[in-house]
Amino acid sequence: MEWLHEPKSDALRALYWRDEILQLMFWIQGEGLGDRIDPVLLERFLGVDAQVGIRYLDRLVTEELLSCDADGLYQLTEDGRGHGARVFADEFADLTQPGHGECGADCWCHASFEEAETCLAGRAGGGDHHHGG
Repeated sequence: MEWLHEPKSDALRALYWRDEILQLMFWIQGEGLGDRIDPVLLERFLGVDAQVGIRYLDRLVTEELLSCDADGLYQLTEDGRGHGARVFADEFADLTQPGHGECGADCWCHASFEEAETCLAGRAGGGDHHHGG
């Protein structure tokens, strides 16, 4: 979901921040920037005040999508990673899905965002890209 501003109702705002946080954490992990975040990092990337962010992070712990360690750092659970991956894939579907005449369903670029980026870069540069199978 793309919102110009966060939703007004508490229920929709909680869903909005759940998706934003899990997508961010999935991206950070996928980029090799670490497995854990704190509210300050959340504030820097998503613009939510750190004190407000703690509420959303703790809610995700309650929902068992995140865990929190003794240092106050949050990490994706297996369920949280799966949800973050789905949100990320939905958000970037236009970038990672092939267009007409491009990669087929068996191309390795469908396995992850990083592989899709590499494949897309290869196509943009006129280079050969790899197909699975």
